[in-house]
Amino acid sequence: MIKQVSEKIRVFSLGGVGEIGKNMYVIEVDDDLIVIDSGLMFPDDDMLGIDVVIPDISYLVENKDRVKGIILTHGHEDHIGALPYIVKKLNVPLFGTRLTLGIVKEKLREKGLDKSVDYRIIDNKTKIIIGTTTVNFFRTNHSIPDSVGVCIETNQGSIVHTGDFKFDQNPVDGVYSDIGKMSLIGEQGVLCLLSDSTNAERPGVSVSESAIGQGITDAFSKAKGRVIVATFASNVHRIQQVFNAAIQTNRKVIVSGRSMVKIVSIAIELGYLNVPNDILINVEDVDRYDDQELTILTTGSQGEPLSALSRMAKGAHKQITIRPTDTIIISATPIPGNEKSVTKIVDLLYRTGAEVVFGQKNVHTTGHGCQEELKLMLNLMRPKYFIPIHGEFRMQHVHSQLAKTCGINEENIFLIDKGDVVEFANSEGKLSGKVTSGNVLIDGIGVGDVGNIVLRDRRLLSKDGILVVVVTLNKASNAIISGPDIISRGFVYVRESESLLEEANKLVSITLTKCIGENVNEWSALKSNIRDVLSRFLFEQTRRRPMILPVIMEV
Repeated sequence: MIKQVSEKIRVFSLGGVGEIGKNMYVIEVDDDLIVIDSGLMFPDDDMLGIDVVIPDISYLVENKDRVKGIILTHGHEDHIGALPYIVKKLNVPLFGTRLTLGIVKEKLREKGLDKSVDYRIIDNKTKIIIGTTTVNFFRTNHSIPDSVGVCIETNQGSIVHTGDFKFDQNPVDGVYSDIGKMSLIGEQGVLCLLSDSTNAERPGVSVSESAIGQGITDAFSKAKGRVIVATFASNVHRIQQVFNAAIQTNRKVIVSGRSMVKIVSIAIELGYLNVPNDILINVEDVDRYDDQELTILTTGSQGEPLSALSRMAKGAHKQITIRPTDTIIISATPIPGNEKSVTKIVDLLYRTGAEVVFGQKNVHTTGHGCQEELKLMLNLMRPKYFIPIHGEFRMQHVHSQLAKTCGINEENIFLIDKGDVVEFANSEGKLSGKVTSGNVLIDGIGVGDVGNIVLRDRRLLSKDGILVVVVTLNKASNAIISGPDIISRGFVYVRESESLLEEANKLVSITLTKCIGENVNEWSALKSNIRDVLSRFLFEQTRRRPMILPVIMEV
């Protein structure tokens, strides 16, 4: 369908700007809403008890008849992790490459959702119409195979989303970035470029993934006993390097960790991992081989408490205990916010006496382009307008400065936050209002039922504990029948604070007697008075503010 000149284009993010993870971007062309990625984010330290965080899709749900599809650039959790929650509310086609959709299908199968989803396989040569909008794709290099960028064609010019990318001149799988196609898209005219900002602060270019293979093989060759490698389960290129090193040093490989087992199985089945049949053995057979014959490929490179590596470090893994002769390679860098947990695990591993290879450039490289690669993307695309995405605000800011050095006018660069709308009409762009955005917190099976008030209560409980005051009243005679009884948890050690709690008890009795004498018998008023008196007293005595819960019973 040929679009009219009057088409209106709006671009906004529901996640992935001002933060690492939770990537979700929306391109609105007239009545078509096209979503790019649906990722999750791991919680901050102050999100007590929260499992994961996903984008608020209220705007998409309100306009679900206009949502024409979700395009997935690649198979990392920060780009596909929210799908089990989102497909329940948006019954739209999912567009992705073979490996990406293979991972997504397994993820949705676990939740019993895979049968109701419309999967559409695409590749870098695909040109399709989503709704009434033409979309094509270009291949990129990243730390997972089958990653693509997205080009949405409009009569004002193309809207291009790079996905996560680097320019690897020597990729492990021999599959190169579509530089020629990127250049062609640029020549045809790019209205707006949305580009990955993760490594905007790093000068130069990223190290090729192939260079890491030699570092891993060298570490394998020097190892006297078992080699335990921890990396991201989705880093299929790195996993291939580990298998290659194991083959060269005549080692068998045990795959440990649920997500690692799953990804390796999918990648082998779809042909993205080249693994001889006889190299893989079961974890139950670990004691049937000599140490120098074994490699253990595992999850836990981010210090996750329940990961296989964490359980090994704590001596809690059923089959594998770390030995002083082991060599442990952590082939990853901490995601921002995970530094503390990673450091703790590394410390625990050193305590076992094992050799730990961590933080060395020869065993890990990034999957995101550094400054010179970001400039190359800008120069290939030559956009009129530029929106740096996928990164914290400082990364977006540095990326915007790089764009200026590549000739993009400062007034044509938009540093957006979640929900900010950039509107294009007649090839001119401007900021134009906001849409609903934010975080939806997942706690157990609860989706969005934990908000700021619940988190505030959890923080208060974790800091100063709780006091429960139980009193039984006879309303007919306005007398205290029993109590008050004070139950303390996480506030003070009761045996050493008996005098403090006795004094608190007396205060509650005096307060209740006074209220009853003044004919104050509404429960809410009684509770409020108890809370106020106790709060002042306890703060004066301890400089702490526990949560105080009065419980009044009537007979």
